[in-house]
Amino acid sequence: MTDYAIEIEALEKTYAATRRAPAKVALKGVDLRIPKGSIYGLLGPNGAGKSTLINILAGLVVKTGGKVRIWGFDQDVNPRQSRASIGVMPQELNLDPFFTPAGALEVQAGLYGVPKSQRRTHEILEMVGLEDKAEAYARNLSGGMRRRLLLAKALVHNPQVLVLDEPTAGVDIELRQMLWENVRALNARGVTIILTTHYLEEAEEMCDEIAIIDEGRVIAQDRTETLVARMDAKTLVIQPEAPVTTPPPVPEGVTVDLRADGALAFGYRRAQTSADVILGLVHEAGIRIRDVATEEADLEDVFVSLTSKRDTAA
Repeated sequence: MTDYAIEIEALEKTYAATRRAPAKVALKGVDLRIPKGSIYGLLGPNGAGKSTLINILAGLVVKTGGKVRIWGFDQDVNPRQSRASIGVMPQELNLDPFFTPAGALEVQAGLYGVPKSQRRTHEILEMVGLEDKAEAYARNLSGGMRRRLLLAKALVHNPQVLVLDEPTAGVDIELRQMLWENVRALNARGVTIILTTHYLEEAEEMCDEIAIIDEGRVIAQDRTETLVARMDAKTLVIQPEAPVTTPPPVPEGVTVDLRADGALAFGYRRAQTSADVILGLVHEAGIRIRDVATEEADLEDVFVSLTSKRDTAA
């Protein structure tokens, strides 16, 4: 057995032209390997191809070319087994308003061929905090409760891989915390989690590895801490003893901003300049220092840097 939950090779998808729109190339030779047992982030701007990729994994969109293996099962050779290995919590709140949560889970389990003796309807509803709404109609559930129900439906067949498509978009803090508690618990049981999100701080906190997709291509794929380390930009923030009206002159490769609170923020790259050099500049300018702090690059900096480089190259 492979060590990867998902293996994608040279994946391509082109949507055919219609009377209203020309042909669109959504994925351009995507290669991805997602380790078993990981929490894996799939990031990218709107229109980058993330939804197309997820829908191909879920079996909802037919790929144009390439290979997809889910839990070792080739989609083309073993479509049923590969589909049974993955659960998807979609971003859209698509629920039948006339089903209760318990009824919706029973129907979903039946679609996956789960025998009645093996169904875990009430266990799953309890896990997502809907046990007291088991017999309420879905149309009467709040938006947050409906999102919990989507997660529950994705779990009825006990998949080895769980895809969460923007799970916390527009939800309150309480629901967000509940979702992440469930994600961590599932991952601790060995479930591989694939997460798409626009909240980069969530991806940085939750994900072991991250791939960034832009314009249908993977432009970065690595462990989260390694991606962040690729940005060697740092900011040295100096609080002067007395107000400074004019920042001191700085050499090429160093920037300086006078912040609203009176602090001087020196931006530099560790490979080119050291903090000692900047402190020397401040001393030479006759500025007495009350406090010093540093700010590291984060995942948002990496994301913006990589995608903006592609825009510039285009």
